[in-house]
Amino acid sequence: MGQALYRKYRSKSLDEIIGQEHITQTLGQALKQGRISHAYLFTGPRGVGKTSVARIWAHEINGLPYTNDSAHMDIIEIDAASNRRIDEIRELRDKVYVAPTSAKYKVYIIDEVHMLTREAFNALLKTLEEPPAHAVFILATTDAHKLPDTIVSRTQRFSFKPVETAKVIAHLKHIAKTEGINVSDEALELLASHGDGSFRDSISLLDQAASQADKIELADVQRLLGIPPAEATQGLLEATLSGADTASLMKSITALYDKGYQASAIAGQLGLALRSRLVAGTLDQEQVLRLLGRLVEVPASHDPERFLEITLLRSRPDAALNEAPPVAAPAPKPREEIAVEAPKKPDTEVKKPAKTTGSKALDASSWPEILQELKRRHNTLYGVVRMAEPDFSEAGVLKLSFAFAFHQKRLDENANRQKLADIIHELTGKAVSIECLHDKNAAPPKVPAAAVEIQPDNDLAAISNIFGDAELLES
Repeated sequence: MGQALYRKYRSKSLDEIIGQEHITQTLGQALKQGRISHAYLFTGPRGVGKTSVARIWAHEINGLPYTNDSAHMDIIEIDAASNRRIDEIRELRDKVYVAPTSAKYKVYIIDEVHMLTREAFNALLKTLEEPPAHAVFILATTDAHKLPDTIVSRTQRFSFKPVETAKVIAHLKHIAKTEGINVSDEALELLASHGDGSFRDSISLLDQAASQADKIELADVQRLLGIPPAEATQGLLEATLSGADTASLMKSITALYDKGYQASAIAGQLGLALRSRLVAGTLDQEQVLRLLGRLVEVPASHDPERFLEITLLRSRPDAALNEAPPVAAPAPKPREEIAVEAPKKPDTEVKKPAKTTGSKALDASSWPEILQELKRRHNTLYGVVRMAEPDFSEAGVLKLSFAFAFHQKRLDENANRQKLADIIHELTGKAVSIECLHDKNAAPPKVPAAAVEIQPDNDLAAISNIFGDAELLES
């Protein structure tokens, strides 16, 4: 069985550690001066060398050679995630006073130390306060804020930092050359960037990508990481910022979903593209910041796909989907100008529905009027029907094709089809049978603004128009 690359290329000495020179130089000087502390605390993100440095340091203070297969009775590694109870720490406390078998120091490396229970920390604290001269503790953690201050104050703390991307790329190039892996510079940059400052993560990704193709290109890494191509991301961003119509924008998003890209990955790439434009100063800062803030929330949302869709739709320069500006309340009239009117009788008159003309044709020319009447009576249903492409070719039958299945299913409910049929009968005098079809290529006709009056929508109305009935519940 082959050895994983991140293990094969793990550093064997302090000089081989990359990106943590502020720590390795300090430890090297301490070793030369013989200033060995009884307790060290290594903190920082995952994959930046905390455990490697701990093992190397344990061997070097004992003057022992270190390899990946090194094992010594006086160097004890403890995983606090699985040995977190007070009983394990009590056992450690009892054994720590036993002298080392052959080494100068008995070294305890406790990984993920923040996982210890409160009682275990209390037991460990007693040992750190009065340690035997031959004992050295090296505590490592990714969550230093979870450690009690009493523990931290009794250690020498070293903060590991994420490795610079340029250094990660250089190290990946060295590994690829040594292993005979043919990989492009663009692919290496993406691997290093996605590793997020972690050597281990970046090397593991290179190892995974090497098994997929003889030559690793940027597209191979994008598929591996589930990242949409830059062209698709840029196209979606342009459609959003240029105010593309709802159908076009939804088709672009759905196309990415159909190819297997997750909403969180799409949002991440959109965020990177926006950041680049923000740095270049090519976009309005306020508009970009608002959109960036919403994109950051996509991965943590309850329904990332719907959240991303609403975010992009509401980010267009389109007044129909943006928040309506607050209307200032009129200034109150002076007290003396307020006239007292006699109370009016409640208006009990019932508005009559539109009268049947019985003479209008049911064709494309009557469609705007039908939409207008539908919007007046059933605004939410109008938001669904306006996404349809009507077909009047068959007498007595109105075929409505929708690009999105949820629109088609919404109108295909009996109650909704009946509402639309009633309005058509009142306006044209013709009884029609309505068929709802799903066709990805369907394109709703553009209705002049004068034909259907658009009122400024608030958040609830915007969501209802796109996805169907929505209701605001009090918490």
